[in-house]
Amino acid sequence: MKQFNVPNIYRSQLISNIKQWRKKQDKLKKDFTPTRLDFGNIEIYLARHFGFCYGVENAIEIAFKTIDENPGKRIFLLSEMIHNPQVNADLTARGVQFLQDTYGKQVIPFESLTANDVVIIPAFGTTLEIERMLNEKGIATEKYNTTCPFVEKVWNRSEQIAAKGYSIVVHGKPKHEETRATFSHAAAHTPTVVVNDMEETLLLAKYITGALPADQFYTDFKGRYSEGFDVSTDLQRIGVVNQTTQLATDTQAIADYLKQVMMEHYGLDATTIATRFADTRDTLCYATNDNQTAVAGMLDTEAHLAIVVGGYNSSNTSHLVELCEAKLPTYFIDSADKIVDATTLITCNWRTKAMSEVHDYLAVNASPIKILITSGASCPDAVVEKVIEKLLLITESEKTLDSVAKVFENMLGA
Repeated sequence: MKQFNVPNIYRSQLISNIKQWRKKQDKLKKDFTPTRLDFGNIEIYLARHFGFCYGVENAIEIAFKTIDENPGKRIFLLSEMIHNPQVNADLTARGVQFLQDTYGKQVIPFESLTANDVVIIPAFGTTLEIERMLNEKGIATEKYNTTCPFVEKVWNRSEQIAAKGYSIVVHGKPKHEETRATFSHAAAHTPTVVVNDMEETLLLAKYITGALPADQFYTDFKGRYSEGFDVSTDLQRIGVVNQTTQLATDTQAIADYLKQVMMEHYGLDATTIATRFADTRDTLCYATNDNQTAVAGMLDTEAHLAIVVGGYNSSNTSHLVELCEAKLPTYFIDSADKIVDATTLITCNWRTKAMSEVHDYLAVNASPIKILITSGASCPDAVVEKVIEKLLLITESEKTLDSVAKVFENMLGA
């Protein structure tokens, strides 16, 4: 896989050594057990896979290169390039301005843009409408496009099944940048509708079967369907694609359910289902799959709590929190600063995004304290290392970070 030129401020020598060592030991990625870091009175278990993915590293490289190559020019990002506060703050500090917030609300009017400006397309991609508007202004979007190739893979898959006469059901968060972009690209080729979760999928199924009157669809799915969508005909042949950072199990459950609905409604079986339901396979990106599988492997380890590090508006990170908190106390933080001391931590509710103080989070009647740690695909390894350093400091660990780092350095070199 390609190696990207990512600023060293986002790297961690310790974590790089660990990842290289695990890759050396497990080239086929069959071992999803976590990596144990023994600090004596505290043990850290790092997920097998976490942190920057291909798409994020690609986007960061392009963004920083764009800044270096365009001195004196106004440089804009359509919205947050990735959902990580540190990276976006670093870009802002270098003069980059955001045109929209993460939900598409305008911050700087598009009318103020000129052909001399540089506009970077974020890793989530953008809608065809925005891309067309920028091109009409003379702004070369293709030159500074950081859209993740795995997002583009979903767009391509949508186009392929659209060409065969299927409508598209997008499983994604309707307000998320990536879902808005995928909806736009799919809707350019075929009737398209967005479902957020299984509850909305159950509702959609009632329109497929005719259990609900067709007119009600346009109220229930307002803002979620493409122009000219005809509920009486456009749900007769469908395929499911997804926002790449959704829970794999959720997307699979939605696809399986809709497939079963089509089979029962039209009297089909495994040999004839393709006449009504497209085989889209899995359109989650490799990093989302790996990180979620690694969390499942990590949760097989007995521990007292879990810490998930990443941006609070990061979809893939939120799903890692969701997986962890089903098993044990889990805290969602975006930096080491949220670990106040040995008794107080500030965590984010992944559903509501509300912040709250948690007290006595390390008050476990056992030694060593065992903590599981992972991070989202847009979180720098350096941030994870700082979280570990803070935990060692407040627990007065018996071993230093450097001493444990040396162990992995020696194993890597062996």
